[in-house]
Amino acid sequence: MELTVKKNALLRELQLTQGVVERKTTIPILSNLLLEARGEAVRITGTDLELGVKTSCAAKVKKEGTGTVPARRLFEIVRTLPDADIKLKLLENQWVDLRCERSHFKLVGMSKENFPALPEFPHPLVSLPARILGTLIAKTAFAISMEESRYTLNGALLLLKPDSVTMVATDGHRLAYVETQQKLTGLKAEVRVLVPKKAMNEVVRLLGEVEEKTAVEFARDDSHLFFKVGERLLISRLLTGQFPNYEAVLPRENTRVVVLDRDLVAAAVKRADVVADQRSHAVRLLIEPEKVEISSSSPEYGEAHEELVPGKPYSGEPLQIGFNANYLLEFFGAAAAGPISFEFKDDQSAGQLRPLAEEDYKYRYVVMPMRL
Repeated sequence: MELTVKKNALLRELQLTQGVVERKTTIPILSNLLLEARGEAVRITGTDLELGVKTSCAAKVKKEGTGTVPARRLFEIVRTLPDADIKLKLLENQWVDLRCERSHFKLVGMSKENFPALPEFPHPLVSLPARILGTLIAKTAFAISMEESRYTLNGALLLLKPDSVTMVATDGHRLAYVETQQKLTGLKAEVRVLVPKKAMNEVVRLLGEVEEKTAVEFARDDSHLFFKVGERLLISRLLTGQFPNYEAVLPRENTRVVVLDRDLVAAAVKRADVVADQRSHAVRLLIEPEKVEISSSSPEYGEAHEELVPGKPYSGEPLQIGFNANYLLEFFGAAAAGPISFEFKDDQSAGQLRPLAEEDYKYRYVVMPMRL
């Protein structure tokens, strides 16, 4: 293997592999990237066995071949090199020789035979606009459970229908649901898959490199999910198991409604959280006909009280309810600017929040109250 490649072109592709390559591993080859010089390109592959990424960039290939190189070291070196051509050459001892202007490195490689084989991209199920997929992830990923023991909650449910796309995530304390109308050409039946959170993070990284209208080809086989954007391919192991019945969680009797501006209520909750108990992050909402008071208190820091005027008068009985401030703030960060509808049944039942300005997306956020 011997080739020449532009520094910035190579760096851009190496950046996309860094979240996938395993850094602390008992299998040394997983710390390496597989480089394949073929035709007029160098193909780059990385995996941690849960996720895999395949990408490529244009190169002048003097000698075709395949080798492996330490992923992190190569990225750090290329990042610091001048903006010039980089020459890579595989040596007989599996090392990789790298030259750029006056810089010269030799990196310890490993045998390509040890690198795990990744599945090939099957026939795509659907094609999704990058803008829609990115929005679905942004509005749900924060609600995914971080507890490894709750395996089926370590990802989001992606629900594809012929005329709509839905994504749902929950950690048992809150649930984020977002749906949008989108004609999915060629899809005849409903498709339900669980997408791991780490895969969602890497999809976002891929989408950050493309325009909103770019198509993302989505496919699956018996054990993997595939997201293809141009020449870049992300492969993820499929989460198995039964996702909770989210439809049973969505409230139907939350008839006590108050409307508040997103930016105003987010700022008030953020201020209240400064003096809230830093373990529970509990803030109170006291809802009355003409005002909503947001407050918090803790023995260590003191008290906070702030009043907001609802967008329209609240007509129900006064209600006091507590929530985790972080849960509210993460939702406000994902919701569109403008009015937010807060919908309650009582102080013991889950509250539902809905952005009223979300014209293209049906976005619902259900959050369990805290005992005050």
